[in-house]
Amino acid sequence: MQKYFTILFFLLLATSAYSQVKLPQNPSIDMSNRFEQNSTDSLNFREEIKVKISEKTHYSDFKVIDYKNDTTFVDTTLTISKYYKFNFLRKDNIELMPMSNQGQAFNNLAYSFDKVSLYPALGERAKHFNYYEVEDVKYYEVPTPTTELSYRTGMNQGQVMEGMFTFNTSKQLNASIAFKGMRSLGHYRNILSDQSNLRMTLSYHTKDKRYFIKSHIAAQNLKNDENGGLTEEAIVNFESGDSNFSDRERLVTNFTDGENVLRGNRYFLDHNFKIWQQKDSVANRKLSNFRVGHIFNYERKHYEYHQNSANSYFGGAFVSEIDDRLKYTSLYNEIYVDFTSPYVLGNFRMKISDFDYSYSYNSIHINEDGVIPNILTENVLAVGAEWQTNLNKFNLRAEASTNLNDDLKGSFIVAAASYKVDSLTSFVAKAYTNSKSPNFNFLLYQSDYKNYNWYNNFKNEQITNLYFAIDSKKWLDASVELTSIDNYAYFGIPDGGEQAIAMQSTENVSYLKLKVGKEFRLGKFALDNTFIYQNVSSGGSVFNVPDFITRNSFYFEDRIFKGDPLHLQVGITFTYFSKYNMNAYNPLISEFYIQNDKEYGGYPMFDFFINAEIRRTRFYLNFEHINSDFTGYNYYSAPNYPYRDFIVRFGLVWNFFI
Repeated sequence: MQKYFTILFFLLLATSAYSQVKLPQNPSIDMSNRFEQNSTDSLNFREEIKVKISEKTHYSDFKVIDYKNDTTFVDTTLTISKYYKFNFLRKDNIELMPMSNQGQAFNNLAYSFDKVSLYPALGERAKHFNYYEVEDVKYYEVPTPTTELSYRTGMNQGQVMEGMFTFNTSKQLNASIAFKGMRSLGHYRNILSDQSNLRMTLSYHTKDKRYFIKSHIAAQNLKNDENGGLTEEAIVNFESGDSNFSDRERLVTNFTDGENVLRGNRYFLDHNFKIWQQKDSVANRKLSNFRVGHIFNYERKHYEYHQNSANSYFGGAFVSEIDDRLKYTSLYNEIYVDFTSPYVLGNFRMKISDFDYSYSYNSIHINEDGVIPNILTENVLAVGAEWQTNLNKFNLRAEASTNLNDDLKGSFIVAAASYKVDSLTSFVAKAYTNSKSPNFNFLLYQSDYKNYNWYNNFKNEQITNLYFAIDSKKWLDASVELTSIDNYAYFGIPDGGEQAIAMQSTENVSYLKLKVGKEFRLGKFALDNTFIYQNVSSGGSVFNVPDFITRNSFYFEDRIFKGDPLHLQVGITFTYFSKYNMNAYNPLISEFYIQNDKEYGGYPMFDFFINAEIRRTRFYLNFEHINSDFTGYNYYSAPNYPYRDFIVRFGLVWNFFI
C-alpha cells in the first residue's frame, strides 16, 4: 500500500508546483504554547504581519482545528522551534531519547502527566509514539485548497514522507486526507522499520451554525524488526572503537528474527445541534445558547509478536515458533448537553458516557499458579461535568468525571486557571487528581514464552499533579510540575527473576520536574536554551529519570540576497543528560522496564544544521552526532542498544495554496 501513497505524494507535488499562491512573508501564526516549542521565536519574525494574500484572503483564514476546537493557523515560518520539530514524530522530542533507527521506540528522559482518563489504555507503549490518537488528528478550514508535503532521509536505505491535502467545497464543508509512510533499514542487524499512518477528516456546519459535525477515519500499521540489542561481546567491540566494527552489521545481536506489529483502525464522530439560542436584540450579540451533542469512537487494535524460533533471551517457550496475537476493541459513546451564558455561567457541560471494551487472546492458559483467562471485557457507564469561563484577563476551567461500575473504577477532578498579563506574558496553574486502572497489559498478558503469562488484580493508580507555568516572550518560559503516584504500575525484574514482568509499587512515587527555556539574541546571532531539572524524592527504585537535561543551540540567522528571498539559519545544537539508571527495552511486550544495575548517559551530542526558507518551502540539512567518533563510544538509547553514529540527514517541508 505504501508505494501507492508514494505515487499519490508525488502527484500532489507535481500538481501543486504549478498552483502556488504567495502568502505574506513570515506571518507569526503559531499560536500554540511557546514553552512547548522550547524556543523563543526570532524578534524579527514573531510579530503578526497582517498583509493580505489578495483582496479577500488573509493568512488567518487558513485554520487548523483540534478535537477540542482550539484553533491555530497554517504556519509557514522558519524558526528554531520548527527545527526542533523536524523529526520523525514532528514534535519537539527533548524529553525523548530516540533509538538508532528511525521509526523505532523512544526512551523517556522525562515525563509529563498532563492527561487524565477514566479508562486504562491498551499498553505496548513503545509502539505508540508514532500512533495518532484522537487528540492528534487535526481538522481544517481553508479558503483555497492547501497542501503540505514533507520528506526526510532515513537511516540506510530509507526515508519518511508525509503529505496532507485539504479543501473546502464551501464555507461549511471541509475535507482532508493525510498520509505518512516510512521505511528505514537501519545500520544494525534486523531493525527495519516499516510504518504507515492514514488519516481522513470531514467537518461541516450549517449556514445558521446550529449543527456542527467533525469526523475522522484513521488506519495505521506500525511494523518493526527486532534484534534484542547487542550481545555482551558485541558491546565490548562497539565500545572499543575498533574500526573493524564501524560497519555496524558486523556486531552480533541477541537474535535476528523478531518482529512486532501494531495495527489500528479508528472511526470517530463528534456532532451537536443548537436547540435554543437567545440574542441581544439591540447589539445582536449572543447571550446564551443550549445544545445537545454526541461523540462516537470505535477503535480496533491488533498487537502481534512473531519469531521464527524461540530464543533463550526470553527464557523457555511452549512452542518452537513464537506467534503471539492480541486483539483489542473499544466502543465509546457520549451524550452531552452544553449551556453557554457568557454573562453568568460561561460554558457548562453535562455528559454521560458508555465505554464497551474487549481485550482478548486466542485461548486460556493454565499453569502452576492457576488459570489465566483469555479475555477482559466490560461495559462501563460514566457521568461528568465541565465548566469554563472568561473573567477579564482570567480563564477558569474545571472538570470532573467518575465511572459508575464497581469492577472498573475510575474518576478524576481537574481545576485550571490562566491569567494573561498582556500579549507577551501569561501565567497558568493546574491541579488534578486521577484514579484509574493500570493499562490492560499489566492486568493480563499471554505469550508463547513461559515467563510472559500473568493475570493480575492490580489496584488503581492514584495520580495527583500540580502544574505552574509562565509563558513570556520578554522574560522566559518556565514550568514546574509536581506529581505524586500511589500504586505505581511498572515493568521490572523481580528478585531472583530473569525476565521483566508487570509489577506494582507499594511505595509512593514523588516526582518533580522544572523546565526553563530562554533565547538570547545579539544582532543576527542567537543562543536558544532549554534546561530540565528532575528529582524523584521517593520511589526512585521504580521511577528512573536523569537529574538534568540541557539543549543549547547557537545559530546565525539572516535574510540573504536582494528582496529577502532566502531566510537562512546556520548553527550547532548541544544536547546532554546526566547519567542515570536508564530503562531497558523489551521488544516482546513493547515496553521499557526498570533496571538498576548500570548507569547510562553523561555523553555530549552535537548536531550541526543548515536551515533555509524560500517562499513557502523550508529546507533542513542536519549533521547529526558529529562528535561520535572522538568523544567515546559510550552512547546508548537503552541498555544494549547503541544510539546512532554520525549521519547526514536532509529534508524539506513544502506548503502550497492553490
